[in-house]
Amino acid sequence: MLKEKPKEIIKEKIEEELKHLEIEIKSLIEQAQPITPDCTLDDLGRTEAMTEVMVHGKILEQAKLKRTRLRNALSRIDDDMFGICVECGEPINIERIMVRPESIRCVKCAD
Repeated sequence: MLKEKPKEIIKEKIEEELKHLEIEIKSLIEQAQPITPDCTLDDLGRTEAMTEVMVHGKILEQAKLKRTRLRNALSRIDDDMFGICVECGEPINIERIMVRPESIRCVKCAD
């Protein structure tokens, strides 16, 4: 079980990450929009544009997944089991939680 001070720091970190993710997601939504047929693009330009849209779409998926995981972590932060590995039941290293607050597994079990 984490002490109150580290929990507050982690909570602030999660909230800050969520703010940044929301901005990133809005931008990625715009960048992942399908391209419209454009007479000014040649075949290579159209292919590059479509590839870029697909890449932004994948990045958008990952950002949304991270947002969901961070929201889940935020909802669990006051739970006594926050910071406890779901696999082995051992405490997750505080350094790992500080870097990846959405972690539900210790480093050993995450491998």
